[in-house]
Amino acid sequence: MKKRDTTTNRKRSWILPWFVLTILVMAELLVYSWCRVEYVQTGYELSEAREEYHRLVALNQKLKVEQAQLKSPERIKHLARKQGLVIPNAGQVVVLP
Repeated sequence: MKKRDTTTNRKRSWILPWFVLTILVMAELLVYSWCRVEYVQTGYELSEAREEYHRLVALNQKLKVEQAQLKSPERIKHLARKQGLVIPNAGQVVVLP
């Protein structure tokens, strides 16, 4: 009877360390997997931010061109003539001190 008890105790004494080791390995794998998922997610977000940046740079350039076209003196003269405005004569200009 005593021999069986000692072998059973030896078997039981190995169960707890293996169980703890298995839990630690599984926890490490879960943490590693979570880190990889976050890494990939951050990569996607960074890629989207780069695309948005390039889109906004292109839009900014387009708006600068449009602004330059709207401010052109030829366009303003054309719109003024269309509205009936003319360049004033020298006597029509009043300079305020």
